[in-house]
Amino acid sequence: MSELLLARWQFGITSVYHFLFVPLTLGLSVLVAIMETMYVRTGNEIYKKMTKFWGKLFLINFAMGVVTGIVQEFHFGMNWSEYSRFVGDIFGAPLAIEALLAFFIESVFLGVWVFGWDKLPKQLHALSIWLVAIGGNLSALWILIANSFMQAPVGYAIRNGRAEMTDFFALITNPHVFYQFPHTVLGGFATGAFFVIGISAYKLLRKKDLEVFRKSMQIGLIFGLISVFLVANVGHLQGQHLVETQPMKMAAAEAHWETAKPAPFAVLAVVDEQNQRNSFEITIPRLLSFLSYNNFSSEVKGLKDLQAEAEAQYGPGNYIPPVSSIFWSFRIMVGAGTCMIFIALVGLYLWKKGTLETKPLVLKALLWSIPLPYIANSTGWFMAEVGRQPWIVYGLQRVEQAVSPSVSAGEILVSLIGFTIIYGVLAIVDVYLLVKFIKQGPEQPTLSNHLESNGKGVSLWT
Repeated sequence: MSELLLARWQFGITSVYHFLFVPLTLGLSVLVAIMETMYVRTGNEIYKKMTKFWGKLFLINFAMGVVTGIVQEFHFGMNWSEYSRFVGDIFGAPLAIEALLAFFIESVFLGVWVFGWDKLPKQLHALSIWLVAIGGNLSALWILIANSFMQAPVGYAIRNGRAEMTDFFALITNPHVFYQFPHTVLGGFATGAFFVIGISAYKLLRKKDLEVFRKSMQIGLIFGLISVFLVANVGHLQGQHLVETQPMKMAAAEAHWETAKPAPFAVLAVVDEQNQRNSFEITIPRLLSFLSYNNFSSEVKGLKDLQAEAEAQYGPGNYIPPVSSIFWSFRIMVGAGTCMIFIALVGLYLWKKGTLETKPLVLKALLWSIPLPYIANSTGWFMAEVGRQPWIVYGLQRVEQAVSPSVSAGEILVSLIGFTIIYGVLAIVDVYLLVKFIKQGPEQPTLSNHLESNGKGVSLWT
């Protein structure tokens, strides 16, 4: 296997694994902050129990996200040094701000929140978890500013074979950010909500800590339904934006080979990439034109014409990304989102009727809905990144130009195997800890008891 392919596999595996934790951090931090705010406003001890229980799970997830995220920073110097050399002046700025500002806020106030129970006034303690949530989402903003430059470069000039920043304001106001950031954050909110919904359903099925998990279910269903609806709407707007800025990606997502006016939407298709056609498809007439331009009669360019335009602009080469994988990843993402909307609507309807706890099949469906946002998040990012191929920086640098020239395939393979094994072990540890504390419930001893019993004299929870 080539150095390029192995480097892509390594970055892909570590990125997908890391992104299992990021959305839950974004969403669960806000939910915990909401729960503690309700405790401060009402004085109801049930909300305090909820805050501490979901806070434990948030801490486990946060720790795993930090550990797996650090590794990704190393990739830029190890496997992708030519990318770092070419665009480091631009890409490094938002990443540095993320670490020095946003992550600093998040980590500092997380410490204040963990160790400040019953030591700080309630309002200040609640403020600390809100600052954690704000810091986490600001971290996502700066990272997505960096990623948006890869998707749609702005505010730069090419000097001495390198991309140098000429306009920092253009970088942070990149139009791509205004679609990508809310879509990502709202996806995180949905992830946190369905995590709360699923675990609450598990507890309600077992008739344990009913007061805590009834209220958790209520908050999760409302927050989740709102989040998923907003994700769908922002995603639609983002798709229309990409039709203008990355038409090749969107044409691949629809397996749309020939320019058409009006253009049909392919619900299902058997894609024949070798012959550049669909050997079988089920279509809805005119729908792709409407989805792309809010007009049933608009022309939508096909992959073949876009390939010809790319060759005329950038020179000979294949500019069509892997169509089959993008086509299906897009549909899996949309399908998972549709399932979440349906499940949340049914759950909220039965909760309002007061009959949810009498429907074990529905509770089981809510429990098994936990993977849905993870599936949607992962396939959505797959489409966003693979759909940009062959570019690592759209229109400026191809992927094969970005890989490190001094790293051998054997070295990458060894580190790939090592990372995969380590991440596998971490996954087992993560699941073990989550299951352990979920089964214990909100009334059981927590990490503070272990620290105090070991003579540390430090209480994580009081």
